[in-house]
Amino acid sequence: MRMSKGIIIVIIIMIAVGVGVYWVLQRPESIGINNDNTFSAGEIVTGAADLQIKAQADKDLAIVKAQELWRKALLEGTDLSAGPCLTNQAIPDWVADVAHNPRQAIDDDPANQCSAYRDGTVRHFVEIDLAGNVIRAE
Repeated sequence: MRMSKGIIIVIIIMIAVGVGVYWVLQRPESIGINNDNTFSAGEIVTGAADLQIKAQADKDLAIVKAQELWRKALLEGTDLSAGPCLTNQAIPDWVADVAHNPRQAIDDDPANQCSAYRDGTVRHFVEIDLAGNVIRAE
C-alpha cells in the first residue's frame, strides 16, 4: 500500500507538534516559565498560564509607570504630601496613587484618591509612598 505525500507530511507535523508539547511540559523554563512560578500542564494547554503571566506583566508595567510618574512629579516640584492621584490611567485598568506609609487619614480623603478607581471604572491600583517605593499593587 502506498501512502500519499500529504499523509506523510501530516504525520511528520503531528510528530513534531507532539515532541514540542512534550518538551514544553517537561521543561516549562524553555518558554520563559521559571521554577518559582511553574504551571501545570492543564494551565499551559488551556491558556490559564498565559492569563497569569499577562496579569503579572500588567502589574509590573503599572508599577514602573507609577514610579515614572512619581519621578516626573518630583522633578516638576509637585507637592505630593497630601498623597494625590498621579493618574487615572497608568496603563489600561490601572491607576497610580501616592499615599503615606504608614497610612494617614489624609490618604482616605476622596480628593486625594484616583476617581477612576473609586467609581469602578478601573479595577487595579498601584500605591506608592512619598519616596517612590511601592506600598501595594492590586
